[in-house]
Amino acid sequence: MTTTPGFPPVGARSTFRKTVTEADVGLFAGITGDFAPQHVDEEYMRARPQGRRIAHGVLTLGLTSTAAARLCAAHDVTAVSYGYDRVRFLRPVYLGDTVTVDYVVERVDAAARKAYAAMTASTSDREPCLVGVHILYCYPPDEEA
Repeated sequence: MTTTPGFPPVGARSTFRKTVTEADVGLFAGITGDFAPQHVDEEYMRARPQGRRIAHGVLTLGLTSTAAARLCAAHDVTAVSYGYDRVRFLRPVYLGDTVTVDYVVERVDAAARKAYAAMTASTSDREPCLVGVHILYCYPPDEEA
């Protein structure tokens, strides 16, 4: 792995796995105010192609943040999210699905203090449900600040 002080190493990987529950979807709807029927109305969704409720896409995206935080902690990096590129929701996440996030640092731009990581979230059947690139702004190590 290539290392640059204050950055996660290129090639560093983090994974996070969580089963999406009724409570997760209900709390997320309450926090965001997104009570769209595809997330909260089982009867409504029975008449739709998915046949049952689905988790919010942004809830799934939020799970990638845990993988990022764990990676930064493992490499003693202080960073904040600078944004996401090319995020795509490839398939629905159903309540009860276990989502596994794979998060891999692909490159570092030391001059801009940014690290770029590929993220893939997959459902219980190992099919990708989300892909994208996460950009981290990495703070200088304390001795450089």
